[in-house]
Amino acid sequence: MTKILVIEDEEAVRLNLVEMLEAEDYDVVSAQNGMIGVMWALDYIPDLIISDVMMPELDGYGVLNTLRQDSATATIPFIFLTAKADKGDIREGMELGADDYLTKPFSRDELLQSITVRLKKHLTMMQQPQHASGSPQVQQENSSDELQQKLQELQQSAGIHKELLKKSHQEMSNFLAKINMAIYMLQNTTSEAQRDRCLEILQEACTEEIELLNQIPKLQELLTPENVKLLHQLNLGNSQNLLS
Repeated sequence: MTKILVIEDEEAVRLNLVEMLEAEDYDVVSAQNGMIGVMWALDYIPDLIISDVMMPELDGYGVLNTLRQDSATATIPFIFLTAKADKGDIREGMELGADDYLTKPFSRDELLQSITVRLKKHLTMMQQPQHASGSPQVQQENSSDELQQKLQELQQSAGIHKELLKKSHQEMSNFLAKINMAIYMLQNTTSEAQRDRCLEILQEACTEEIELLNQIPKLQELLTPENVKLLHQLNLGNSQNLLS
């Protein structure tokens, strides 16, 4: 299934895009700002990225520039969404390596057509021989086999990383919710006993979050391509098993 990453800070627009793409059988993940978008892109390795231009934390140009510097994401098709159609902005995006620009508001057909064209163009580019020497037919077959094997390895690794990221995000959200609740209670209570309990909750949540953050780098070190294959063979490639 083709994987698409949507980076959009306006929640209504983001949810609408996700719903529209999922209805077309795309595997979709989304991010509410550029920083989270870069993190998702490097971990999820999507087949195509759709990004707003004007966003907090890191704008669309910053996202594109960052991803073009990493070999794992350098060639991923990139479609910009913008409320402005200024030629200077479009030129800047194209110079950074953007593949297309869609000006808001755009139609469903315009979006889907752009995605289809960019994916086909990218597939054609990936299937071209990388070297001119040797038999073109044998070279293309070898290149295709290597590409398929590499793609399978990336899909397996990306799948596990995706599940780990989702699980970690869920756990961290739970810890932050506890912290917010404790802070609210501290601000609104006059009882010494309740204050002590709030401090206990804060301490527990901080300790648990630190433990989770310490686990993630260790898991990343373990998730080599060889270990990913073994995990799938043993049916252990599940974030709940890995984080438990």
